[in-house]
Amino acid sequence: MKRIIKKSGLLIATTMLVLAGCQNDSASKKVDLDKESTGPVSFTLFSADPHPQWDKMESPVSKKVKEETGVSLEAEFDVAGGEQKIPLMIASGEYPDLILPKGNAAKLVEAEALIDLTDLIDKYGPNLKKIYGDYFNRLKWSNEDEAIYILPTSQVDQTYWAPGTGFMLQNDVVKQLGYPKIRTVKDFEKAIKDYKEKNPSIDGQPTVGLSLLADDWRIQISTTNPAFLATGAPDDGEFYIDPETFEAKMHYRRAEEKEYFRWLNHMNDSGLLDKESFVQKYDQYLAKVSSGRVIGLIDADWEIAEAQRALRESGKEERMYGMYPVTLTEEFEHHNFQDTGYLGGWGIGITVDNEDPVRAIKFLDYLASDEGQILQNWGIEGEHHEIVDGKRVIPEDEMKERNNNANYVKQTGVGALKGFAPWYGDGVEDSTSQTYTIASPDQIKDAYTDTEKEVLANYNVEMWKDLYPQKEDFPVKPWGAAFNIPVPGGSELELIMQKSLDIVKKRVPEAILAKPDDFDKVWDSFMKDLEKADVEKAEEEYTKLVKSRLELWGK
Repeated sequence: MKRIIKKSGLLIATTMLVLAGCQNDSASKKVDLDKESTGPVSFTLFSADPHPQWDKMESPVSKKVKEETGVSLEAEFDVAGGEQKIPLMIASGEYPDLILPKGNAAKLVEAEALIDLTDLIDKYGPNLKKIYGDYFNRLKWSNEDEAIYILPTSQVDQTYWAPGTGFMLQNDVVKQLGYPKIRTVKDFEKAIKDYKEKNPSIDGQPTVGLSLLADDWRIQISTTNPAFLATGAPDDGEFYIDPETFEAKMHYRRAEEKEYFRWLNHMNDSGLLDKESFVQKYDQYLAKVSSGRVIGLIDADWEIAEAQRALRESGKEERMYGMYPVTLTEEFEHHNFQDTGYLGGWGIGITVDNEDPVRAIKFLDYLASDEGQILQNWGIEGEHHEIVDGKRVIPEDEMKERNNNANYVKQTGVGALKGFAPWYGDGVEDSTSQTYTIASPDQIKDAYTDTEKEVLANYNVEMWKDLYPQKEDFPVKPWGAAFNIPVPGGSELELIMQKSLDIVKKRVPEAILAKPDDFDKVWDSFMKDLEKADVEKAEEEYTKLVKSRLELWGK
């Protein structure tokens, strides 16, 4: 992909034609490792994820970071996953200084929009090298191109003490129903049905049984990805990876998943599925959940975190959600806690338009340093935490603010920059034998509301994690997570995957909303559409990528 010369911000309207017609005949930008500015510098940043707690670097912690680095950020956060904006950047040839592209990094690499960070890290990134440690090999792009274009921003050596995803029920549901067993979709369904019959309205508004979210890319988080976990497989994006052969298969083509979607069809036919599930936007969904009238959800914790905070802040503890490891039947185990090892792939890159990459890498290196990590996790000493007997301690009133103030991150800056650089996971200790993060089993349990503690006690556990199969129950996935394996930009595989996703967005809602007698017919049409889109070719190519990653990571 040849970069297009900038022309005073001129936006090329024929984006896709330009993308299709460009050929890669330019050399990658060579970085001058000795060129570095002095004084304050401002970098533009684009993130494919939203950031509702962004502080514009005006909070106490972010001001401290600016003091130490001289760097400030002018950030833009997308609500559409970068799916439209990143291709527009490539078409115009104009990029922000820093970019977090999620799954679109391959497009940027193909367009030669990202610089190779290898030499920059070697000369200016001691903390980056330290934090990645033995996982440094996983930063390399591919077997054919071992450059480092993206610094993964996922946590290193994380110990997970809370489930990230599952089937969610309001705490009042299980309380009122006498703490029934919530293990299968039938158990989940019965709880929703029984509670809805007893409570046709909540706070004067009609009670909603189960609400799903299908707004753009979020359909994968709430509607389609749960089919993996409900049928005994880990989340690998659009493909199921056979753990023995490493063969990839588009996961909708698994017979087990067809039955999961048949159950959702049944939920709709029974009147238990929110009629707005496939038309509501994310903000409408959050507002509805925050109102306290939605009984059940199937989602990731981060996607509804804002609503959970709002419910807590408004004193509606009983309307907050517990998370359960529900599967289609008891023959399946929920793989939420299966270990992926350290994930390379998604993260942050420095673009060719950055005129001061040395300062940029130094900024990211500072965030990865012990000082930067402590600032992002603990805040400023004397303001957000204290030192007692040589140990960091968060005062009780400050911890109460953390747990109950929905705008804590934005107001303090604690964690506001955490997603822009790699960070040590929960449980990892620094040189003083204290953990980098504040998270610990005791801290998590202390943060629970009284209602949560009551619910968990009645299920004879102390933490939501205890309800799930544990990490030790599964082997480590040697390929990590397939969803963050880079797909070559403009490749046949990328085109087939996009066609397939377009089909999914149309056919899955259609199948769920169909009359039960028509479900098989709609599903068969769905499968035929995927076959016509050359899904078998995609499976073959994706299998090659999985095996290539296994080879790269084994070096």
